[in-house]
Amino acid sequence: MACFERASPALKEILLRLYRDERTIDVDHHLHEFGSVEYYVQSTVSDPDRTYLSISTPILSQAFLISTRLSRYTMEKVKAISADVLEIVEPPKEGYQLTLRLNFARMPHGKESIKTITDIAAVQGVILSSQLEEMLMNVNSQDVAQGMYKPIKLVYHPREPFYVIKQPQKITAVFPMRFKEKTDVIIATTFFQELMDVANSKACAKAPHCIWSPIPPPELRGEAIEDLSTNGGFVSFDITSRHIEGKRLDKTVWNLLNFYAFVKNHVKSTRGFIQRRMRTCLKSLVEVLQKTGLQDDQQIKEVKGYKRMKKLVNFSKSKILRYRSDFTSKLKRIHSRLKIHGFGRFRRKWLSFPNFSSKTKYRKLEKDTSPQHN
Repeated sequence: MACFERASPALKEILLRLYRDERTIDVDHHLHEFGSVEYYVQSTVSDPDRTYLSISTPILSQAFLISTRLSRYTMEKVKAISADVLEIVEPPKEGYQLTLRLNFARMPHGKESIKTITDIAAVQGVILSSQLEEMLMNVNSQDVAQGMYKPIKLVYHPREPFYVIKQPQKITAVFPMRFKEKTDVIIATTFFQELMDVANSKACAKAPHCIWSPIPPPELRGEAIEDLSTNGGFVSFDITSRHIEGKRLDKTVWNLLNFYAFVKNHVKSTRGFIQRRMRTCLKSLVEVLQKTGLQDDQQIKEVKGYKRMKKLVNFSKSKILRYRSDFTSKLKRIHSRLKIHGFGRFRRKWLSFPNFSSKTKYRKLEKDTSPQHN
């Protein structure tokens, strides 16, 4: 898998179990990883100290390497992992490019055993790095002298090819960048522009010169159109002799092989950071709106209570007295409707007043309307 750690995590775990645990059954395990990489681990109960590891990995450039077999330079790099523990089996198992015999009886004890197994689990990274190193060192010098800088197409993953061009004073690595989502294109192109500014600053004067362009560089003229059709532009690194001297060569080659993985990891991390910030801002906005809504409801209730009180205060005294009289009259009507059976007969018998007739009669005087004469 294209990652920042060279050792395969799954292969390392299998080898550690075989080294530490007591085996009661034979082990026959196939392991597939990113980039068409396949591991085949075999171990028997009759010979527990010996484990066979077969590896199949794609060749970086079929045009540069004539045979599918690994070169002698690569074999020497593999042997250098641990000459005491591993041994290269010739010929390799059918369908695989390399078969190793691991002797756990010669494994060092303590922490050194874990370090050795980790180095063995990184054998696929050693193969890829050694292939690229050999390409950079064995490019036809005549083409360089004649000014013919023919690009070498390297395919670590079918959808992620990149090019290496060796020139008299430098080595240029060109990465065509492709992305599925439009948001990834925006994040990546912004990152490329910032990377170009930082890499070309005085603080990073020792770093490789970086160039990003939306169009293919001149060195890739004549290449297939499908390889140059991108939506993220082209990133180029100029690698000088200072970057490939001694131990720096291995580090530089590994960084080139994992540049795509680094960019993908940056885009994924940036997208996740933006989404987390958006969720946080949305949560804060919702809290503010909820608090504002509660305050508005409380103010509305206070305003309604004020209006009702204002109506009561605005009543005049005459209205209040009229309301009181109406209330008392209603109470009287309620009391007058009460009836006591037999009270009318008792009133006529005992509470009746006699009729008095006067014998003296009075005559009504009529008003004299005639004029009086003196």
